[in-house]
Amino acid sequence: MDSAEYERKIAHRFAAFDQDGNGYIDRADFNAAAARLLTEFGTTARCDKGQALYTGAEAFWQGMAGIADVDGDQRVTRGEFVGGAVKRLRDNPERFAEIARPFLRAAIAVADSENGGRASVAAVERALRVLGAETDVAGVAAQSLDTDRDGQIAENDVMAAFAAYFTVIEPDA
Repeated sequence: MDSAEYERKIAHRFAAFDQDGNGYIDRADFNAAAARLLTEFGTTARCDKGQALYTGAEAFWQGMAGIADVDGDQRVTRGEFVGGAVKRLRDNPERFAEIARPFLRAAIAVADSENGGRASVAAVERALRVLGAETDVAGVAAQSLDTDRDGQIAENDVMAAFAAYFTVIEPDA
């Protein structure tokens, strides 16, 4: 895999995290994502699911900062993201997904309609749209996560897809 191509793909992913488009990723981006998910699914921040989502967002932010915030200013620039993510992904592709696990688990719980830790394809599609995916992309992505075609998406499927998203070669994939 060509290093420049890999770095370009990772830089493309930066925009998914820079929710407010200010040129860096910080705690506020993760909190904003959590707030939008809670609003979309009619869940309050003070309930157990809401608290778990904010706790997961904080853990995700801390993991991201630990991987990529080189200068310790509590912001991850595009350059820091590219440098930190590329090195860590080459060392251990699943690591990046693991730092997201608490957030992803909580997001599934927010979208879960009492499906035992599984969310419907439609709920995952809604969540992806809320997090910034285009409608057609969100639909295709949600359908592809339902590997057993039962209409439900489990945590392991989400984790595998998250890891794959950051290890696919093409920037638009």
